[in-house]
Amino acid sequence: MTGETMTGSGSEELAERFEGYRGHLKAVAYRMLGSLTEAEDAVQEAWLRLSRTDPDDIQNLGGWLTTVTGRVCLDLLRSRTARREEPVGGTHDTYDTFVPDPVLRPLSHLDPAEEVLQADSVGLALLVVLENLAPDERLAFVLHDMFAVPFDDIAPIVERSPAATRQLASRARRRVRGATPSTEPDLGRQKEVLDAFLAASRAGDFEALLALLHPDVVLRADSGELVRGAAVSKVVQGAKSVAEQALMFARFAQSAELVLVNDTVGMVNAPEGRVQSVMAVTITDGRITGMYILADPERLERLEAPGPTGPDTRR
Repeated sequence: MTGETMTGSGSEELAERFEGYRGHLKAVAYRMLGSLTEAEDAVQEAWLRLSRTDPDDIQNLGGWLTTVTGRVCLDLLRSRTARREEPVGGTHDTYDTFVPDPVLRPLSHLDPAEEVLQADSVGLALLVVLENLAPDERLAFVLHDMFAVPFDDIAPIVERSPAATRQLASRARRRVRGATPSTEPDLGRQKEVLDAFLAASRAGDFEALLALLHPDVVLRADSGELVRGAAVSKVVQGAKSVAEQALMFARFAQSAELVLVNDTVGMVNAPEGRVQSVMAVTITDGRITGMYILADPERLERLEAPGPTGPDTRR
């Protein structure tokens, strides 16, 4: 490797080749980090490392970029873990309530530019589970199980043998399968439940809300670290408590609309086009089992409200 930055036509050709992999790399980084902004940063860092490398030394550019992006993400995850071990105020509540960045689109339209983010049906519920994996486990699971990267290629990144790396992925796989809630796969049926939930919230109908919520429903609300010095992020469990929360914020339901949140029907509150909150759900047998609300003003500022939804909910 030369360690020099390429210039001229060679650099332009390499940049064009890199752009062909950008969507794939962003998908890898998004699953690794659960943050759209950090995913973009990781992809940009991969480009910088490529621009300082002699491309003649790279036999498989796609594989090289995937593993480099994984290595960048692993460093970011390890840094996060170190910060979490030294929580401000001696509490881990901020991390217990973390909701990953959502990908928003109208129900009637799938943006081809975002299509790669939909691969493997990565929902917020799955990303929340991935947040609870150790960094090395997450890397092994994401690269191998989601993107079919061989263990021989992952092993040097985590500084383990291929056999030990396989064990990392196996352990992560068991945790993911045991913790990821199942959800209704049909978007039309999801929409029916969310339409009813939105109507009950707007009407302040407590009994209707209870009927739509599973008795053991869990609500996870991420409002950012601090608001005026007080933590407002929370986890709420049980149909009665979640229904009470829905009634408390009924006024926000007036301006809410249904959208696609990652791979499921969800809800966005965006009066005048400014996103104020996003909610994703998991649904089983017609009732909501999990609710994931992002209301962090700083992160929501980076989201764009999707356009008109239209009536069609199917691809």
